Amino acid sequence: MALGKYTRVDNRRSSSSYCSTVTIVVFVALCLVGVWMMTSSSVVPAQNVDVPQENKNEVKEPVTESNASNTRQFEDSPGDLPEDATKGDSNGNSETKSNETENQEEKPQEKSEEKLIEKPSDDTKTEDVSKNETEDGEQKKEGGDSKSENGESNSEGNENSSDRKGDTEGNSDESKKKSDSEESENNSENSSETKDGEKTDGQIEEKNVDQKVNESDGSSGDNKENGQPKKEGSNEVYPSGAQSELLNETTSQTGAWSTQAAESKNEKEAQKSSKQQPGYNWKLCNVTAGPDFIPCLDNLQAIRSLRSTKHYEHRERHCPEEPPTCLISLPEGYRRSIEWPKSREKIWYYNVPHTKLAQVKGHQNWVKVTGEYLTFPGGGTQFKHGALHYIDFIQESVPDIAWGKRSRVILDVGCGVASFGGFLFDRDVLTMSFAPKDEHEAQVQFALERGIPGISAVMGTKRLPFPGRVFDIVHCARCRVPWHIEGGKLLLELNRVLRPGGFFVWSATPVYQKLAEDVGIWNAMKKLTKAMCWELVSISKDTVNGVGIAIYKKPFSNECYEKRSQNEPPICPDSDDPNAAWGVPLQACLHKVPIKETERGSQWPEQWPARVEKPPYWLLSSQVGVYGKAAPEDFTADYDHWKRVVKNSYLDGMGIKWSNVRNVMDMRSVYGGFAAALRDLKIWVMNVVSIDSADTLPIIYERGLFGIYHDWCESFSTYPRSYDLVHADHLFSKIKKRCNLVAVVAEVDRILRPEGKLIVRDDVETINELESLAKSMQWEVRMTFSKNKEGLLCVQKSMWRPKELETITYAIA
Repeated sequence: MALGKYTRVDNRRSSSSYCSTVTIVVFVALCLVGVWMMTSSSVVPAQNVDVPQENKNEVKEPVTESNASNTRQFEDSPGDLPEDATKGDSNGNSETKSNETENQEEKPQEKSEEKLIEKPSDDTKTEDVSKNETEDGEQKKEGGDSKSENGESNSEGNENSSDRKGDTEGNSDESKKKSDSEESENNSENSSETKDGEKTDGQIEEKNVDQKVNESDGSSGDNKENGQPKKEGSNEVYPSGAQSELLNETTSQTGAWSTQAAESKNEKEAQKSSKQQPGYNWKLCNVTAGPDFIPCLDNLQAIRSLRSTKHYEHRERHCPEEPPTCLISLPEGYRRSIEWPKSREKIWYYNVPHTKLAQVKGHQNWVKVTGEYLTFPGGGTQFKHGALHYIDFIQESVPDIAWGKRSRVILDVGCGVASFGGFLFDRDVLTMSFAPKDEHEAQVQFALERGIPGISAVMGTKRLPFPGRVFDIVHCARCRVPWHIEGGKLLLELNRVLRPGGFFVWSATPVYQKLAEDVGIWNAMKKLTKAMCWELVSISKDTVNGVGIAIYKKPFSNECYEKRSQNEPPICPDSDDPNAAWGVPLQACLHKVPIKETERGSQWPEQWPARVEKPPYWLLSSQVGVYGKAAPEDFTADYDHWKRVVKNSYLDGMGIKWSNVRNVMDMRSVYGGFAAALRDLKIWVMNVVSIDSADTLPIIYERGLFGIYHDWCESFSTYPRSYDLVHADHLFSKIKKRCNLVAVVAEVDRILRPEGKLIVRDDVETINELESLAKSMQWEVRMTFSKNKEGLLCVQKSMWRPKELETITYAIA
């Protein structure tokens, strides 16, 4: 009994133990399943999660939202400008694209955006940027996802996103699809991968000193309309990220993976490019002129070999066969120039440490030494009591002059320190001032340091480097130019560049003094100007300054020429092109006035400022413009293009403090669109038209701007440290085919002020070469960008000068 009892008890216990064991096993199994499910859900790719379309868009949109206020600064939408006109202008790292062909047709001109990646230090390379973004720039988002600045969305479990490459990922994570499709598209276009710090197409390296790139604050719904991101400050609505990705993936053909052929080819090209860009070993130019060296004007060897100097041949250009590749020294104590308009009244003495003019012309209020400054009271030989009164007196004498309306572009001959041109800015007038580099020490250098346009030039044996019939007024105050000798050859040169109906303003001693020499010159001038059919419209005396002013007007027709009893000066033959100016000898002949309505010079341009925007009346639709469109359309497209570039990129996007910018040079102007887009700033732009490019300089003058012809294989006729900003649009890739690129870069360094900026738009290969050379001069690379084999570079010149000297034998006295 006892045994049986205990047997029943054991069976009961055994059964209970078995149930407990099963329960525990089931519980543990459920726990494991639960843990497994939880673990699996944390690593499930995003595309497998059923997320509403709006949430998907939020994941895709950090570029538009986080950088909206900054990326738009780099939008260079080409608009209507033809493809060859916009190389390097479509500066977007990610193009907004539609998923359907209909959407593409509806938005054919949507702007691409440049995505900015802040470079944390000067030495940061492009390949380090994504890592820094992941570590420092990730922002917490709804649902636990984080976003890096470049718009990639990573799940919490992906800790190594900075090392991930889109072309090697095997999963189909939707949050990565945008990056993958963009990279695969670039690979399909043979864009280079980043190797050993080399930049690739579609990548950015930037250092923005004055303006930081704003990181995303996590809010993704503020700039949306109907579920799509909307660019701040714009009415344009961009397609969602998902749509863009789908289109990219469809068109790339290879999906998220590159081909081995493309990878190998790109690596070989990158290594080859790297080998071709060694650091250049710069030296300091050892020359007699020191910090004021102008290679083509200080070629002492050529000057010593001249047979004659009676026509000022020794003041003309004599360029060396090989331009220098060394750097110019800085004056001891040099400091950044004073900002305009204060610079009109005073400059730092040590920037232009010359006192001869102050000693010789001090009593005429040209320039005075005042402590650590050189001061300019605003006077000149003919306007000791100030230039403004003198300027007003001229208009009172001839109201038709109408400063800043009818008369916009002036040529000032023998300008001195250019106070006349400096104060004409107050009348909305641009003045091209010039004087020789002669015994009047550094007069043009004073002008440029003050922020007044000027070049070193002389009226000698060759034509001035300007087209015919472009200046509204030519001015000469006390310039001791012998206008009447040798058949009036020099005055006839002024007639060539003076617009029909324009004025010649002459205030010199022969006008009002009665000395025998003055009387003789005046009588000769009366005879010459009458033979040239110039009308003496006014001769009056300014009682304040005590000088007389004679004002002549060039005829609007050829009627007077045909009625002359003697053909002296003779009419130039029809084969003589008045626009031919580069190195052309002077001739003592008169060019006829154009009479056809469609010919330039037959009508006066629109009044300023209307003339800057409208295509000139003589640009015909039957003519083909530089970019292939009908000339008037070409002109308009160019202007619209540069307005967008300047507004969206240059003014705010490069960290340039424009109040520090006064003197600007555009090394390759076409229609002057860049200068026109900057016209509302307190700056002036020297538009340079290369002698081997389309001669569009007359168009630039017609719209109320000015410029000069030049050959960039030679030195420019200006003093060192003349310009605050130099701009070059697809110039260097052209000139390096026939010039020494190092010499051209050395010339840019010569004319650019320390802390000045150089902006270059060109092909990627040229951009890389220029960046390497800039770094070798210890310039600061502020921003680089490349896309589709085109690039943009902004660098800032430093105060650095090399220690090793290079003696320039032809420039040693």
